[in-house]
This record gives sequence, C-alpha cells and structure tokens, in this order.
Amino acid sequence: MNNICIFLRMSVSACCLSVLMVGCAHSGSTNTGADHTAQGVPEITHAVHETDDGGLVVQETVTVHAPIERVWAAYTTSDGYASWAAVAADVDLRPGGTIRTTYREDGDLTGDGVNTLHIVNYVPMRLLTLQADVSANWPEVLKRDAANLYNVILFDSLDPTTTRVASYGLGYTDSPELRRMMAFFEQANRGLYEKLIESLR
Repeated sequence: MNNICIFLRMSVSACCLSVLMVGCAHSGSTNTGADHTAQGVPEITHAVHETDDGGLVVQETVTVHAPIERVWAAYTTSDGYASWAAVAADVDLRPGGTIRTTYREDGDLTGDGVNTLHIVNYVPMRLLTLQADVSANWPEVLKRDAANLYNVILFDSLDPTTTRVASYGLGYTDSPELRRMMAFFEQANRGLYEKLIESLR
C-alpha cells in the first residue's frame, strides 16, 4: 500500500502519469463520474479505456476557471507547480528537461526524497509530455511497463477565463492487479486537481 501511495504522488503531475483519451479506445470504457459546475460543465472527470492491443489508457480532465496562461504556468514553472502538486518543485522547461519535486516538509530537493519527471516535449500552452523516473518505490506491476509509460497533457482555452486540461496516462498493460490500482489513481489525482483549481481561483 505504501508503494502505491508513493507512486501516485509521483504520477500526477500530473502528475503526473495519470490520465487519458483516445481514438483507439473500445466502447467498453468505464467512467466513474464527474463533478459539475453551476453551468453544467464537468469540472473533474476520470475514465479508464481499453486499447485494441490489450492496454489501458487513463483519461482525466479538469476544467479550471483561469486563463490558459496561468494554468500553463501551474504546470511548467517551479512556483506554479509547487502551489498545488508538491511541497517544493524545480522545473527546467525544455525537451530533455525535468520536473523535480519533493513532498518532504523541509522542501529539500536533494537526496532520496526527490521525484523526477522527464519532459519529453512540449508545445507552449498546448501540450506537455512527461515520463517518470523508475524508482525502487514503484509497484512491480508498474515497473514492468515503466519504459512505455507516458503522461500526455493537453491544454485547451475554452474562453478567456476558462481552461480545460486533458491528461492521458499511456502505456499501461491491462491486468487484474493494475485494475485494482485504478481506484487509487482516481482518488489521488482528484485531490491534486482540486488543489489546482483552488490555487488558481
């Protein structure tokens, strides 16, 4: 259980490694529901989709009542990331750069308490692709897929003061063990998205 919780902290960036979509998804995907704003717009959604090759895609979306520039900064700047996703963060925004975070109360970004997400690529205020470092704390079921796990995050400006973030967790191999973990993904990531929404009010 501790290993699962540690991984979930690493995953949301997002972070991050949760989240989803997809044209290759079967109609048998599951959706666990959504919170709705007063205007009827889904604020946070979570779903798991099966792919044609026996994999799983975890899709999460969050609607944030803030301009896209502020939402993008919350993911791609050190202060922005630390405002909702970690105690402290260091973001080096470039292809091949990293997002380094810690949940230690002292905010120390050195030593064993640091989680690292690699920035694979990005399009400013449109797309961010991340891949997490594998560590000894990862559950075995995720270590097996580690080389194939990516978090693709899309940013969409709905209007000048509203932004939708769609996060796709890609590369998971379907298994009963992984299916059981999905409830933990949903709970952990929902809590982070709620912090994101609150930090940008």
